Amino acid sequence: MSDIIIAVDAMGGDNAPFEIVKGCVFAVGEHKNIKIILIGREKEVQDELDKYSQDKSRIEIVNADEVIATEESPTAAIKNKKNSSMVIGLNLVKEGKAAAFISAGNTGALLTGAVTIIKRIKGVERPALGTLMPMENGKSSLLIDAGANVDAKPSFLVQFAKMGSVYMENVMGVKNPKVGLINIGAEKEKGNTLTKETYELLEEADINFVGNIEARDLFLGKVDVMVCDAFVGNVVLKFAEGFVGSILRIVKRELLSSFLSKVGALLSSGSFKRLKKYFDYSKVGGAPFIGLSGLVVKAHGNSEEKDIVGAINQCIKFIESDITNKIQEKI
Repeated sequence: MSDIIIAVDAMGGDNAPFEIVKGCVFAVGEHKNIKIILIGREKEVQDELDKYSQDKSRIEIVNADEVIATEESPTAAIKNKKNSSMVIGLNLVKEGKAAAFISAGNTGALLTGAVTIIKRIKGVERPALGTLMPMENGKSSLLIDAGANVDAKPSFLVQFAKMGSVYMENVMGVKNPKVGLINIGAEKEKGNTLTKETYELLEEADINFVGNIEARDLFLGKVDVMVCDAFVGNVVLKFAEGFVGSILRIVKRELLSSFLSKVGALLSSGSFKRLKKYFDYSKVGGAPFIGLSGLVVKAHGNSEEKDIVGAINQCIKFIESDITNKIQEKI
C-alpha cells in the first residue's frame, strides 16, 4: 500500500507553527506509512523543523506567503488570499496531491474553501462537522453537525444522520449505530418545526433511528450518532468543553483547600489523572467535514502537538476506511 500523504496548515491556530510542526514530527515517527506536507512561510517552518533530531525525510515544506487570520471574513479571505497556507492545502487535496488537509485556522474560511475548492460528494446537500464526544460508558459518540450549518433544513439533518452512521460504523467499528435527534423532549411531538419534520423523515430513513435524545442524556452513551443543526451542536460542544474545564478546576481548588484534603488528593491522584485523561479531547484531535469529496479536518484553534497527532491519526482511519466512497453509496 502506498504512503498516505497528509497536508497540514503550519500557520493555522494559536500555537502555529511550533506546535503544528512538533505534532507532525512525532506523527511520522509513529506511522511509517504517511508523508506530511507542511504548508506555510518556508523559513519559519524550516526553523521549527530544524529543532528536531528525528528523521524528517517524510516531511516536505510547501511555501505559502499568506496566512488567513481568525478574524477575517471567510469568503473574502478564500477569494483574495490564493497564496495562503489554507487555500494551497485545499488545492493539494483537490488536485489529488494529498489525501487529507488539516488546519487549526479560521473555521469559517476552512468550510468556505472546502466547499468551493474541494466541493461536496455528489448528492450531499451540505457537509457537516462531526466531532467525537466522550461518553459516560467509556465509548465515544459522534456529534453532527457541530459547527458547519447554523441554518439547516430537515433534509440536511437526515443526510447528517446517514453520513454519521457510515462514519461510526467504518471508522469507530460500531455495528448498526444508534442515531438520536437532539431535542427538548423524548416524545415525537416535542420540538420546533425543524426537529418535528426531521423526526418524520428519520423514521423512514434506512438507518437505526431510535428517536429524540434530551440534553441531560447526551453523555450517557445511549446513542452513537447525535444529530442536530450547527447552532445546537456548537452550543453543546462549547458548553461541554467549558463545563468539564470548570469542574476540573473546582475539584483541584477544593482538594488544595486544606491539609486533610491535600492528603486525600495525594491518595486519590491516580483516579484524578484517569479522570482528566478521560476528558482529553486530544485523542480525537480534530473534527472532519463529512460529506466532502476529499478529507478536510478542523483541528482546535489552540491545538498543541498531541492534538495534531490525534488529527493525523483520525485522517489515517478515515482514509483507510474509504469513508468518502461509502458515503457516496449511502447517499
